[in-house]
Amino acid sequence: MKKILLFVALGAFVASCGGKKEEKKDGFEVNRTKTEETSAKATEGVPVDMDNKGVGPIKNVDFPAEIDEEMAARGKAKFDGICVACHMIDKRMIGPALKGVYDRRSPEWVMNMIMNPDGMLKEDPIAKALLKEYNNAIMLNQNLTEAEARDVAEYLRTL
Repeated sequence: MKKILLFVALGAFVASCGGKKEEKKDGFEVNRTKTEETSAKATEGVPVDMDNKGVGPIKNVDFPAEIDEEMAARGKAKFDGICVACHMIDKRMIGPALKGVYDRRSPEWVMNMIMNPDGMLKEDPIAKALLKEYNNAIMLNQNLTEAEARDVAEYLRTL
């Protein structure tokens, strides 16, 4: 009799503890389709400063009225080879979208960021704000020459 009672008690215990648990799935969602328009809202803390030339070797860049197609083609090839790992044209990724970058940054700032990301991230207030905005994802120095950086800068004009 004791064995039967023990068996019944054990069965009741197992039945009461064996309920199906339901997982909640609300509260967090990843959306990787932000466009530059929506990312502009997210980067309200990052100032637009067209007078900031950044920190580095580039002190003055004069863009001609017309885009140099040959230079832009070289810049696109370089961009496609190394920059697309972190940047897309019109979507946020590891780094900011680059479409319309010259509406937010001076050409000198862009070229200094390309050529001297280490110095920019240490000393430039906009680069520091972008670093914070993009979860401390550091832009790596690709050791581009000034001519290569100028090619990329020309390509960015075409976006």
